[in-house]
Amino acid sequence: MARFGWVFDWVPRHGDGVIKTLIECDMNKRAGIISIGNELLSGHTVDTNAAYLGRELLSVDACVTRHWTVPDELDAIAEALTLATQSCDMVLVTGGLGPTDDDITRQALAKFLGVSLELHEDLLVQLRQFFDTRGYPMPQRNEIQAHVPVGCEVLPNKMGTAPGIKATCEGVPVYVVPGVPKEMKAMFQAVIRPEILALSGHKIVVKKLKCFGVGESTLVSMLGSKMRRGRNPLINCTVDFGVITLHVIGSEATLQEAQALVEQDESYIRKTLGDLVYGESDDTFAHVIGRFLRQSQGTLAVAESCTGGLVAKMITDVPGSSSFFKQGWVTYCNESKMKQLGVSKKILDRFGAVSEPAAEAMALGALERSGAQHAISVTGIAGPTGGTESKPVGLVFIGTASEHGCDVKKYIFTRDRGSIRLRAAQSALHQFWKGLNL
Repeated sequence: MARFGWVFDWVPRHGDGVIKTLIECDMNKRAGIISIGNELLSGHTVDTNAAYLGRELLSVDACVTRHWTVPDELDAIAEALTLATQSCDMVLVTGGLGPTDDDITRQALAKFLGVSLELHEDLLVQLRQFFDTRGYPMPQRNEIQAHVPVGCEVLPNKMGTAPGIKATCEGVPVYVVPGVPKEMKAMFQAVIRPEILALSGHKIVVKKLKCFGVGESTLVSMLGSKMRRGRNPLINCTVDFGVITLHVIGSEATLQEAQALVEQDESYIRKTLGDLVYGESDDTFAHVIGRFLRQSQGTLAVAESCTGGLVAKMITDVPGSSSFFKQGWVTYCNESKMKQLGVSKKILDRFGAVSEPAAEAMALGALERSGAQHAISVTGIAGPTGGTESKPVGLVFIGTASEHGCDVKKYIFTRDRGSIRLRAAQSALHQFWKGLNL
């Protein structure tokens, strides 16, 4: 039976409004997230933790139906905990476990539970060892991190000084984790995720497929009834600057049955979407390209203008990329295009730097001068100025070259300068990947 809940349910304080959005939740368990921190409310810090937890909880048969963002205040945190435990099957709290005066989450949890804090000597020893191994004494204020509300469990933190805390309120588990993303993620994967899975009456299998090349609405239309809410497997999608991730979530009595459901849908998706699907799990274009180049012992060079080295950065973000990435050029002005890549002045004078002939010359120049087997070039107008009627802001030409020749494609991207550069870099890697006929 479908459940309904509020995606955002922000505790109103000092006249602040309440933001709510109704969604349908078809999962077995309702989860609530409480994000703590004045910096989140002021907009100085973006709450990426809630987005991560929402995605991960979905993969273990839990749906986030409520999300509170509250300030570093005892009463606000305790009030959110009260509301969360009354309306959710599990609660995850992030932030406020540090040693500073505004880190009061453990105190608020103790107030909510009606207990005091107690010192855990073993945690204090671990804290001192943490600082000793780094060559300096532990500040006195860090001792608070060894205090835990009476009756609560300690969740180990192998990435930092703040241990997590698990409480139970009338059968509802409350997991309190640090706000530092890498610490939160490690704790969720090592401790919380396995516990949630163990509580489920079903076995869950999740397959993530990465897609690029069309908009979300087009992709959803292509998959049709497969995207219907309430079906098993459930197919959920998230979008991040043009990259669409399909989460195929199968739930059955046995792992084998769940796996079979997911594999059947994955086969349909790949057949329907074709080369719009470029990878799985946490694959980026650079990861997929890197695997191919390593296996084929191929090499790559890039020549960039409007992207300013972003394509090279994406490629070199892949560990071990030195085995296939030869070099890159950022040739921002015409003079550098001529000197560094051998683009002829005749081409630039006649067609301009943002043109198909210029992109072709840049790619072929990078191919020849690097000695690589493949080359990518990008030239365009990222804006916000520099556009004309015939060459508007967002116009980009991307070239991909090899011993078989050079292919140049024209793109027009919209939005701001940063978005145009990012989409251009992504499209450059996508164009190259498609050309490899993977």
